Amino acid sequence: MAATPQNPAASAPRRKVSRHRGEGQWAVGHFTPLNGNEQVKKDDDGLNVRTRIETIYSKRGFDSIDPSDLRGRMRWWGLYTQRKPGIDGGKTAILEPEELDDEYFMMRVRIDGGALTTEQLRVIGEISQEFARGTADITDRQNVQYHWIRIEDVPTIWERLEGVGLSTVTACGDTPRVMIGSPVAGIAEDEIIDATPALEEMKRRVLNNKAYSNLPRKFKTAISGSPLLDVVHEINDVAFVGVRHPEHGPGFDVWVGGGLSTNPKLGVRLGAWVPIDEVPDVYEGVISIFRDYGYRRLRNRARLKFLVADWGPEKFRQVLEDEYLGGRKLIDGPAPEQPVQQWRDHVGVHRQQDGRFYVGFAPRVGRVDGATLTKIAELAEAHGSGRVRTTVEQKMIVLDVEADQVDSLVEGLEALDLSARPSPFRRGTMACTGIEFCKLAIVETKQRGSQLIDELERRIPDFDEPITINLNGCPNACARIQTADIGLKGQLVLDEHGNQVEGYQVHLGGALGLEPGFGRKVRGLKVTAEELPDYVERVLKRFQAEREDGERFAVWAARAGEESLS
Repeated sequence: MAATPQNPAASAPRRKVSRHRGEGQWAVGHFTPLNGNEQVKKDDDGLNVRTRIETIYSKRGFDSIDPSDLRGRMRWWGLYTQRKPGIDGGKTAILEPEELDDEYFMMRVRIDGGALTTEQLRVIGEISQEFARGTADITDRQNVQYHWIRIEDVPTIWERLEGVGLSTVTACGDTPRVMIGSPVAGIAEDEIIDATPALEEMKRRVLNNKAYSNLPRKFKTAISGSPLLDVVHEINDVAFVGVRHPEHGPGFDVWVGGGLSTNPKLGVRLGAWVPIDEVPDVYEGVISIFRDYGYRRLRNRARLKFLVADWGPEKFRQVLEDEYLGGRKLIDGPAPEQPVQQWRDHVGVHRQQDGRFYVGFAPRVGRVDGATLTKIAELAEAHGSGRVRTTVEQKMIVLDVEADQVDSLVEGLEALDLSARPSPFRRGTMACTGIEFCKLAIVETKQRGSQLIDELERRIPDFDEPITINLNGCPNACARIQTADIGLKGQLVLDEHGNQVEGYQVHLGGALGLEPGFGRKVRGLKVTAEELPDYVERVLKRFQAEREDGERFAVWAARAGEESLS
């Protein structure tokens, strides 16, 4: 039959029809690994690498480590190789992994809910001094991160940590990472509900459990009963947020599908209210959906946020109820109320439920050292009950301080350069690991962030508004650049002489909690590292001059003209 306008396919050449291999979703029968990472996980569970570390690698040294363990499975026990010194940011994306690898490791100690005893903190500090050249950064997920760890020392470090109830299990890898929680759970006067029992049961069910040790990618969890919304719930794979149901009382609102990196998405509400004793069931259901339905074909689409974006919250909730909760229908519930203050880091002196006080303080961009941590433990024992906390803002808290001990504790912290009354710049500046140790980084972050704090305190001493300034060494957003007032994404830029130098792409006006959203990128707005203090000073002074009464930086940045932001 001749081709006609009504039948154009009659003359079209035949195309080879290829069967799409799907997204690698186990729940629809796609079990064949579609990339090298999935093959490594199928070949051997990441949890099994511990035995090889203890019996082979720690005895025979770095060169004995199998490459699939070195750059894959060792992450299941909190270990990454760190960046070889002297490799500039221009080579980050060019060199092969073995060229970037140093023979030392970053080790991440998971601190679920940020909860530590002074005994645990002291051991963390002692390990830092003995095995990690003094390094011990506080991360924005409440962990402590060491560097310069030798494979020969790993079994001893594990023994010391586990002797006080700490672990590095699934601190990295395609696993349930640390579960972040309110650092003042069970403590704060204004708490809606104490999430601690649920968090402990969630840990018991999934940690070191091979049913959940092969996920499509990392899985991030948050739970808090604080009205301050103090666990950045909007950017976790699953989050439980304390709310009061008008009929059923205190419980949790469920969020899924948040995450940043190079394709940021805010989490969405399922519209479900969950009582505390059902939180572990719902958690296990959500993580199982990710395991079974998550996309495993492409690593850059393997986070839960992509499945949630494709399904939508209605379908996700239906699958959760029908397939993973045995047909149990969740109760519809209210959204969290907006917090009444922008700072959510618990810095300063605050009254507890029991009449005592907790004192939050600010290290510089999360950078401390082992000797300082042991001194913090001593201060906490002398002035409190032996309980300390880490926060998702790279801060720390001493709990249970009697009223007559507060001033003495604050003075002791100040002597360690740990301020409980920090400037907005000290309080609000956060930085990722950066090029000093990270193999993905392009620019330096920690030292630059610390220097920026000093410059801004000197140049704008009267600035007293809440402000967040987040520095990231690469596009992966470990320091949450898209949700900061001023987010700085590290990259190489051209200076005024045409030379390639370290610099940052600028994001302005991001926020969480109060009208959450991602910062705007002004066309062509990039600054060199050298120009950074001048730029931030300039934009903050324009904010001071142009803002309306009570206007937050994020709101001003959203309406300001590009000339004010450049």
